[in-house]
Amino acid sequence: MKFTRITVDPRQMDGMPCLRGLRIPVATVVAMVADGMTDAEILRAYPSLEAADIREALRYAAEAVRERELPLVAP
Repeated sequence: MKFTRITVDPRQMDGMPCLRGLRIPVATVVAMVADGMTDAEILRAYPSLEAADIREALRYAAEAVRERELPLVAP
């Protein structure tokens, strides 16, 4: 899967994956979605983002989770 809107620069945000070279980490956008914010609310909070950035952040996060196992607490 190719991500054209995700950038990683060790000189920016300590190398965290960000959107389009902006100082907006993918993790921040994914957390906003997880907290129940709508696309419109996220775009108001970060006017330099585009709706396609939100979709790609979610795809990137899904792929990152698919690549490794995360510890889960047994019920």
